Amino acid sequence: MTTPFLLNNFLVVDHVKEALKEDVVYGDISTDFLCDEDKEFTVYLKTRQDGIFCGEIPFRTVFEILGGVELEFYVNDGGKIKKGDRIAKIKGSARSILTGERLALNYAQRMSAIATKANKFSEKVKDYPVRIVDTRKNTPNFRMFEKYAIKCGGASLHRFNLSDCVMLKDNHIALCDGSIELAVQKVRKNLSHAHKIEVECDTVKQVHDCVKAGVDIIMLDNMNTDDMKKCIKFIRESNPNAVIEASGGINLDNIEDVAKTGVDVISTSSLVVAGTMDLGFDWEQDN
Repeated sequence: MTTPFLLNNFLVVDHVKEALKEDVVYGDISTDFLCDEDKEFTVYLKTRQDGIFCGEIPFRTVFEILGGVELEFYVNDGGKIKKGDRIAKIKGSARSILTGERLALNYAQRMSAIATKANKFSEKVKDYPVRIVDTRKNTPNFRMFEKYAIKCGGASLHRFNLSDCVMLKDNHIALCDGSIELAVQKVRKNLSHAHKIEVECDTVKQVHDCVKAGVDIIMLDNMNTDDMKKCIKFIRESNPNAVIEASGGINLDNIEDVAKTGVDVISTSSLVVAGTMDLGFDWEQDN
């Protein structure tokens, strides 16, 4: 299988191996004492709710490492699934299937929930020229899977890590006695030409300071839509090349109102705060 965007094979294998070490340790005593090594088993990965499926790569990797299992997927990452659908057929070593079941499900359930949430947000604003993106409020050591799932759901991505883009927030500005211009000057002296500067603003005055400082991306943080519109008008007139981002308190109920203001990007941590999708391994009598 071709390595998809973000999920480089060696990173996925390392991640799954560490997860297996945590879970299996010295063995699966529920399974190892129950079935012979050559026992064959067939089950289906099925969904108990509607949504978007995601997670085939780490799911496959679990069983590739454990060995002796064949997988046949009926749905690709990013595909729509309905309650009761078969997503994949899992056939082979009963020991490997039962030992890897929970871990494989953990990846797929989490990633499918995120993809489903991202799809809901994207669908809400599909008629507007705006991108929905994630934030850095990720699960530690699970970022590549979460970002991949967000893409599968139809949304876009914010910065990948701390070295990807300058993001000056209130506490960074506080280090410069509240001066956005001074903070921007300091970081710009050391930046590569390939990096952009983003500043988080929660007041109209801060937006004016950002424009004066020539900031590349201006974030309107926790502003009401009336203030957003005023700031957007000023930015478009003063620095039309600046990217305007809205963030803070974004949800499915208000995202369309925010999109109507004319911002370029809407960022929300809600994409990752998605829980899990109800997926399971089902044995069927006619296997």
